[in-house]
Amino acid sequence: MSERSPATVSTPSPVPYPGIPTSSDGSGAVAWVETHVTQGACAYPITSSTTMGAAYQTEVSNGKQNLWGDTLAFVQAESEHSAASTCEGFALAGGRVTNFTSGQGLVLMKEVLYTISGKRLPIVFHIGARALTSQSLNVHCGHDDVMSVADTGWGILFGRNAQEAGDLALICRRAAEFSETPFMNVQDGFLTTHTVENVRLCETEMMKAYVGDPNEKLRCLFDPLHPLMSGVVQNQDAYMKGKIAQRGFYDRVPAAVVEAMEKFHELTGRRYTLVDGYRMEDAEYALVGMGGMMETAAAAVDFLRAKRGLKVGVVHVTCFAPFPATQIVEILRHVKGFTVIERMDNPLAQSNPLAQAIKAAFADALSGLSYGSTGEFKYPVVTQLPKIYACCAGLGSRDVRAGHFISIFENMQSVAPRQFSVVGVKHPLALPDAEDPDLRPEGAFSMRGHSVGGFGSVTTNKLIASFVGELFNLNVQAYPKYGSEKKGLPTTYYLTVAREHVRTHSELEHVEFIPLNDVNAFNLGNPLEGIAPAGSVFIQSPHLDPHLVWRGIPAYGRKIIRNRKLRVYYLDTVKIAREIATDPDLQQRMQGVVLVGIFIKVTPFARESGMGDEQVLGAVEKYVRKYFGKRGEHVVEENLRCVKQGLKDVQEIPLEVIQAPDSGQDEIRSEEIVFAK
Repeated sequence: MSERSPATVSTPSPVPYPGIPTSSDGSGAVAWVETHVTQGACAYPITSSTTMGAAYQTEVSNGKQNLWGDTLAFVQAESEHSAASTCEGFALAGGRVTNFTSGQGLVLMKEVLYTISGKRLPIVFHIGARALTSQSLNVHCGHDDVMSVADTGWGILFGRNAQEAGDLALICRRAAEFSETPFMNVQDGFLTTHTVENVRLCETEMMKAYVGDPNEKLRCLFDPLHPLMSGVVQNQDAYMKGKIAQRGFYDRVPAAVVEAMEKFHELTGRRYTLVDGYRMEDAEYALVGMGGMMETAAAAVDFLRAKRGLKVGVVHVTCFAPFPATQIVEILRHVKGFTVIERMDNPLAQSNPLAQAIKAAFADALSGLSYGSTGEFKYPVVTQLPKIYACCAGLGSRDVRAGHFISIFENMQSVAPRQFSVVGVKHPLALPDAEDPDLRPEGAFSMRGHSVGGFGSVTTNKLIASFVGELFNLNVQAYPKYGSEKKGLPTTYYLTVAREHVRTHSELEHVEFIPLNDVNAFNLGNPLEGIAPAGSVFIQSPHLDPHLVWRGIPAYGRKIIRNRKLRVYYLDTVKIAREIATDPDLQQRMQGVVLVGIFIKVTPFARESGMGDEQVLGAVEKYVRKYFGKRGEHVVEENLRCVKQGLKDVQEIPLEVIQAPDSGQDEIRSEEIVFAK
C-alpha cells in the first residue's frame, strides 16, 4: 500500500513510459485511452458522462483508427439499457468495446449488467458517479448510482483525479481481459469528469504493449463456424451449477487487478494499489473513503499533523470490487478509531455500503475466519476492534472542505463521539463547524469568476488552465460550479495555479483574482469575499471613464477594495465580442474569451516568466484551436483577436480615483454595466 497518491508524486526516472505531460479533465483522460485501445463505443448521453461520449464520437467522425488499424465505431442507442445491450452484442462478437454513463442511466442498465458479467464479457464502462433522483433531481456527484449496481458481478475501481481516471481506464481493461470479468472505472461526476488538471497521458506505444491487440486477445462467441449457445434458459437442474461455477472466474479477479497495477507501475512509474494509505504508518485515527474528496482529506491530515501534532491518516479504497478485505484490516487494525465517509446514504441498511463491508471484514478477522471462496486470503491477527464511525458528505456535489474533515477527526477524539454524522449541511446529525484553513500549496494563485451561463466563461477558464499549465510549467486545477440551470443564469468558476499538485477539491474561498463578467453578482451576495489583500478585480463595464466604473460599484464593494488595497481593472468585453464575432450566435460567447488576454495582463505569470506577449499568445493559440477549431478557421482567428484585444485594451482604475472620498452622487446601478441580453 503506497503512502502517497500517484498524482502527487513526480514520475520516477528513468521509466520506459513516463507519460505525455499536458492538461485535461477526467473525461479527456479517459477518452484518450479508449479512442486508442477499443474498437467501438455504445452509449447514450447522460450528464455528467456526456463529455466522454462526445469526445469518443468526435474521433469516430474524424475517421480515427485505433492502435491496430481498426476504424472506431460509435453506436448511440435509444436508451442506456439498449446501449448496454449493444455493448453486450459487440463483446459477444469478439470486439473490445466501452460505454460512458452516470446516475439513472447506470441504474437503467442493471438488468444487462448481470448478463454481461455472467457471459464473462471483459467490457469496461466509465462512470461519472452521480447522485440518484430521490426526493429531487440532481445531476451532480454521488456514489449511490455505483453502489446500486455493485452486486452485478463487475469489478469497480475509483479514481481521485483526472490522472487516476485515465490510468485506471487502462488498468481496468487489462484486469478485465485477464480475468474475463467486466469492470467499471469510476470518477466523481463533474468534480473529476469536468475538472482540468495536469496529467501525463499514456504513450501510444505503452498502451499498445500494455493491453494488446483485441483481434488476438478476445474470443468471438458468435462465430458461425463454431456455434455456441449463449443466454439459454436453465431450470432447476442447471442454473445453480452455472451460477456457482462463476466463482472460478471471480477467484482470479483480485490477482488480475494486482497484476495490472504492478505492470502499470513497472511501465510508467505511477503506482496504484487496491488500498492506498496516506500517513498511516503511525496514525491513531483515520478517514476512509473513495473518490476525489479523499485528496482534500490528505491535505487536511498534513495540516493537523503540522499544526496540532495529531497522528492522523487517510485510506483511499481504490478497488471496491473485488473488495480488498484483508488489506483494509491490515492498514486499519492498529488505529484507535476511523470514520468511513461516503457520498451516499441508505438509512435502512445496517450501514452504508463501504462501512458495512469494512465492518464485515473486521468481524471475520476478529472471529479468526479467512476471506475468499476457499479462505485463500488470510486476515492479519486482530485482537480488538477499532471504533468504526460513519459519516455522509458531498451528496449531490455538496462542497466538502478541509474543515469538514477536521470536524470528523475532532468528533472521533471527543468524549462522546457521534457514531453517525453528516457534514456540510445544517441538521441535528451534523458535526459542528471546525477551523477551515487555506490548504492550497504554498504560493498558490487562485481565481474565482462570477459570470452568466452562455457568456463562454467556463470554456475560457479551461483554456486559461491549459495554456498556463503548459507554458509556465505549473500545476493547475480549473472547474466550474455547474448547475442544472441553463443559459442566462449566474455561474461561478474556479482556477488555482501552483507549483505543486493541487489536492483540495472544494470551492475556493481564498483567491487572488476575481473577474466579474456579471457585475450583478454584487446584488446576489458579496463577490469579493475571500479576496487576498493587494489582490485584483476585473469588472465588465461599457464605460471608458474610470470614475463611472468606480461609481457603479456598490458602497460595500468600494469599502472592501479600499481596505484590502485591491487593484481594479475594467473593459467592455461585450463590445469587443460584438465587433469581432461575425457569427451572431457567437457574439455572446466570445466576450468570455476576452478574459484570456485580461488574465495574461493582470496576473503575474507572464511577467515572472520573462516571456513576451507574442510567445504567450502563441501558446494560447494552440488551445484556442483545441477548443474552437471544430467551428472553423474564422472562429479561431476571431477568438485570437478577442484575446489580443483584451490584453491590449484592459484598463486599471487609478489609485487616486479609488482613494478619493465619495462625492455623494447617485451610484450607477450595477445592472447598467451588465450586458443587456
